[in-house]
This record gives sequence, C-alpha cells and structure tokens, in this order.
Amino acid sequence: MYWNSELETIDRKTLRALQLTRLKKALEASASTTHYKALFAKHGIDVGKMTTLDHLREIPFTSKLDLRGSYPDGMVAVPRREIVRMHASSGTTGKSTVIYYTRRDIDEWANQVARGIVATGTTADDVFQNMMGYGLFTGGLGLHYGAEKVGCFVIPAASGNTLKQIQFFQDFHTTVMHITPSYSLHLVEVIRENGIDPHELTLKKAYLGAEPYSEATRDRIQELYGIDAYNSYGLSEMNGPGVAFECVHKNGMHLWEDYYIAEIINPETDEPLPDGAEGELVLTHINREAMPIIRYRTRDLTRFIPEPCPCGRTHRRIERIKGRTDDMMIISGVNVFPSQIETVLMNIPETGNNYQIVLDREHNLDRMHIKVELSSQTFHGDLRELDRLKRKLGEHLRALITINPRIELLEPGSLPPSMGKAQRVVDNRKI
Repeated sequence: MYWNSELETIDRKTLRALQLTRLKKALEASASTTHYKALFAKHGIDVGKMTTLDHLREIPFTSKLDLRGSYPDGMVAVPRREIVRMHASSGTTGKSTVIYYTRRDIDEWANQVARGIVATGTTADDVFQNMMGYGLFTGGLGLHYGAEKVGCFVIPAASGNTLKQIQFFQDFHTTVMHITPSYSLHLVEVIRENGIDPHELTLKKAYLGAEPYSEATRDRIQELYGIDAYNSYGLSEMNGPGVAFECVHKNGMHLWEDYYIAEIINPETDEPLPDGAEGELVLTHINREAMPIIRYRTRDLTRFIPEPCPCGRTHRRIERIKGRTDDMMIISGVNVFPSQIETVLMNIPETGNNYQIVLDREHNLDRMHIKVELSSQTFHGDLRELDRLKRKLGEHLRALITINPRIELLEPGSLPPSMGKAQRVVDNRKI
C-alpha cells in the first residue's frame, strides 16, 4: 500500500533527475542566506556551475555549530512573512538550533510522514494515540499532521499522565501509538499493575523514536504488548520525524530521496563510503523553502542496505541507527555504545525494562556502573539467584564490550521512570 505510488516506486534514473532539479533550486535558495553566502564566497563556490549531483561534494559540510552560529535566522531563505512556524532544540548542550517552515514546508512534511505511516499498513480506520511531546520539539506535531493527513482519528495525548493514557486506550480503542521506547516499557508495567492484560487491548502497532534503542528492546516491546513495532528516523534539522520509515517488511528504513540527498561518510576522514559500509549519515534537504540545509552531518551511524525491498519502493533503506558519533563512550580506551549494553540487558528475560549506566573516574581509572531493575516475575529476594544473574550479566557484557562493569540489581520501580526521552548515561567524569 502506497501514499504516493508514483514517487515511492519511481525508477532510480528519474529519481536522480528529480534530485538534481531540486538540488539546484535548494542551492540557489541557500546562496541567498547569510551563512551560505559567506561560505560559498570563502570557498569560491558558484552554485550556478553545479550541474551534476556529484558537484554537491565540493561544498563543505554543515554542522550543528554552524546552525548555532547562524542563530537566530542566518540560514533563512525566504522573507519573514512567508514563515508560518518554527521549531527549536532544547539548547541543553549549547544555544538552541532553530528550524523554520513555510506553509508549503509544513504540508510537504506531513506528506512525507504520511508515506511512512501508510507503508506500515495504517489507514483512516485507525485510532492514533500520539504520546510524544508537543511544542518546540518536532516529534509530536510531525506525526500528528502526518496521521491526520492519512485520515486517522488522532488523540494528541502527549507524554506522561500514564493512567489517562491507559484510559484513552480503552475508551477510544487505540490501534496505533507513537511513543519513546523507554516510556513504552514503563507504560506496559503500569498497565499490568492495573490488572489489564496488554495483549487484550486493541493496540496493533507502535511507532518508536526520539531516542536510540536496540533491536532487543524492539523485540521486548513487541512481545510485551503483542504488537508490531516500527522503527522511524528523523532529526529536527531535517524537519523532524519522517525522514525515513520502515515498511511492513521491517527490514530497514526507506529514506525519502525525493526530499533528501543522503551520503554515508567515514566520520574520521570525511571520505565517502560505498553502499553497505557503515559510517556517518550526511543529509541535504532539497525540498524545503524556508531553510535549505546543505550536507548536514547528522552524527548518526548507519549504512545503506543495497538489496531491493520486497515492498517495491525504490528509495534506498538505511539500517537502524547504531548510535551517534558523539554518543560513543570511551572507557579505559575501549569504544562502547550504550546500545550494545542495552542489547545484552534486553536479551536476558530476568532483567526489567529500566536501567542506567553511570561512569566515574577513581584513582585516574574509568569505572562503569550499570544499575538495572529486575523484572517483577524474577524478584523473589533469593540471594543465590541474584548472584547467579549478576555473574550471567557480567559474562555477557564482557563478551561484547570487553569491560568488566560493576553491576547493581535493583527492585522493580527503583529507577526514575521515563515519560519522554530517557537519560540512560550519567557521565560523572565530565563534572
């Protein structure tokens, strides 16, 4: 099932021609902005002479620092009266990055999100409960507009207020939820505490996003609820959610290439990598009026999946995001991604759904401390059983990350529950 079969199944040659047409337009628009005008002058770039897609690589990358440096409107390419909305990052690690949209941009964003929703089999008959935050964060409004475009009955529940979420499930017979993985794992525990079997709800599927998570976590969510969970990908600099979406085959996310030109580069050398090789995703938005962004370094690590998808869509798929180049933890010289630890924890059924990784430095040595809740079915207070489980976790973690962390098993409900994006890593070494 397609939202726009002509564009979703477009042949690659025609797609590249469409990309080139849109790229030229985006480059012309970007050249009118304060940021890119200065950048192109500095590097002697004449966008009028860029006549092939390969010429794009002559333009330097854009980074989050560039976005912060152009705050508030140094990358805006249209008059202020044509802008109808802005979204912004929280600014917790520096000045906020702000993204602007014209009316057409909002409509196109809803269209690309609708494509993803329809690709998972959702229709106008579905009830869509959106449990992402609304406001400056793009996650809530992005899926909201896309689901309305499909014709779903949308419940803008936002995050938190867990008992009300459960009541809405039952009263309005919700079939699709949009939620962070960590909140979905907390929610299912509360559902059970209230004497409700999650499998007897009308839920059929979940769209997961807004925070990194492992395939093991997806498997656990599917099993706990008895539903299909779909990966999606997005980032506020490229509109927000809907940049890429899984179809019903759940074997990689289709990246909508009539909206973006995607590259995979070696994050250390900046050199392009061939299809199939893992590296950093770089995106150029070629279908946004208010704020074209050229060659944006996402810091997200993934790879293109070269094989065609059985669904018939011709837009290339990317593998689930492995992590971010700036999320990688270096512990005593060993590179470790939080997703590797999560994979181990979620594959052991005795562990619960909530955990935290704490990093400290003692006597100039890095120390990793993993706090993990036990599942309510496992927690019986038997010390020998707890010692056995702790050894088992230690062995699995050492095998994967070659580090011997301190493991602390906690009663269910000991760690703060996540109502939105979870904070999985506390790095005290930076304080």
